[in-house]
Amino acid sequence: MDEEQAPSSTPVDRPPSDWERELLTGLATEALRERRRARRWGIFFKFCLLAYGVGIAVLYLPRDLLGKSGGPHTAVVDVKGVIAADSAASARRVIAGLQRAFDDDNTKGVILRINSPGGSPVQADLINQAADRLRKEHPDTPLYAVITDVGASGAYYVAVSADRIYANKGSIVGSIGVLMNGFGFVDVMRKFGVERRLLTAGEHKGILDPFSPAKAEDIAYMKGLLERIHKQFIAAVQRGRGSRLSSAPNLFSGLFWTGEEGVRLGLVDALGSVSSVARDVVGAKKIVDYTVKPGLVERISRRLGSALSGAVVDGLRGEML
Repeated sequence: MDEEQAPSSTPVDRPPSDWERELLTGLATEALRERRRARRWGIFFKFCLLAYGVGIAVLYLPRDLLGKSGGPHTAVVDVKGVIAADSAASARRVIAGLQRAFDDDNTKGVILRINSPGGSPVQADLINQAADRLRKEHPDTPLYAVITDVGASGAYYVAVSADRIYANKGSIVGSIGVLMNGFGFVDVMRKFGVERRLLTAGEHKGILDPFSPAKAEDIAYMKGLLERIHKQFIAAVQRGRGSRLSSAPNLFSGLFWTGEEGVRLGLVDALGSVSSVARDVVGAKKIVDYTVKPGLVERISRRLGSALSGAVVDGLRGEML
């Protein structure tokens, strides 16, 4: 009698069942979809990067790298908003725009388009000095200032660096003065029983502290400081405007006037706009804007910063409520 054969331990090949086949097919399909999706996103981001590069090239290559702007034109540089070191009207941005405008061989005249209530006397003076330097370096390229809504205080300090100043009859011009303001909370603190403890090293380090009583000698010192800055402002206006200024006694009092009155006082040469000055004075009606704009990264970071601060404020408000 033959011995019974032992069963083999080797697995027997068998075709996969339907559910296994469907599972494998689904996994393969999903992997393929994921690869296609990743490839599409990669193409999208590469396209965005390419578009950004092309945009930068279109905006800056013609002027900055090639030194051409497509024929004779009038260059415009904006001084818009408060003049401050971290603003769109900072000396760094305005001077960079002026430099580009004067360096272009096709520029027939440069216009400072001003719409600003003023700001930092230091930033305004830096722009004024740079404009004087560029005018000397490019004696054949005139510089004009055109005031739109307002060109007062530090903005007028910038305007007087131009060969001529134009404005609308309703523009606000002047305000040749200097100010410093603040608040005093001494009586409020006394009412609520709050004691001020101010420690300083230096006799005048706590000058004009809003939570301490004002001292007569501190006020006198600050008035003298403002007076010295005011004299610098007056000197710049007189140097820029010369004999065109009237002898009105209140010309340097800090008052401001309309553009129409400014013509009578010698603060403005004539009424006009950017387009009329380009067409009738410069003789090149084509206008090219040389204003230095914030970069894409800077604009995004500012918006993100504003959004983040708003979210924090909203969150705190929610917690308080």
